[in-house]
Amino acid sequence: MRFNGIGKIVAAGMAAIVMLAAPGSIRAQGVDTVLKAADTQKLLPARVFYRGQSANTEMRNAGGVKFADGYYVLATLVDTSGYSTGLAVKYQAYFIAEVPLNVGGQSLPAGVYGVGFVGDKFVVTDVGAHDVLTVAAGDDPAQMHPMPLQVKADPAGGFRLYAGRKYVSFNR
Repeated sequence: MRFNGIGKIVAAGMAAIVMLAAPGSIRAQGVDTVLKAADTQKLLPARVFYRGQSANTEMRNAGGVKFADGYYVLATLVDTSGYSTGLAVKYQAYFIAEVPLNVGGQSLPAGVYGVGFVGDKFVVTDVGAHDVLTVAAGDDPAQMHPMPLQVKADPAGGFRLYAGRKYVSFNR
């Protein structure tokens, strides 16, 4: 089949529409979408506030989810070098939830949090460094290429926030 000039334009337009709705695209509509670090760079700030200080975010180690209704969950590692050792252990990443979540079987209200994996636990603190919740963290030895931080779909439904091979599951 040969395309004339108009046929080429229509075919190119259809290809662009398909590309905009591709899985993993920040523009996908109607489905919950795992965001890549590049997608989150448009949404997350370069510096964040936590416990009386500002810290740089590590955008290359970021991820999140855009839910079908347009709400986000975002996470990024943070440079905690200016924090005390006791605080830096629990505060490894900045976590933003625009909607209430179920995290490891517990309810977490929408908000901005500091989070971290401490031993076999996932700890969530508010921006004043007060504990909000602590849940058991899983370990995924099948994680072939562990990264410092990433978000993936959970095979059981929902999503997983990973730090290396440690993870916690979350959903709405």
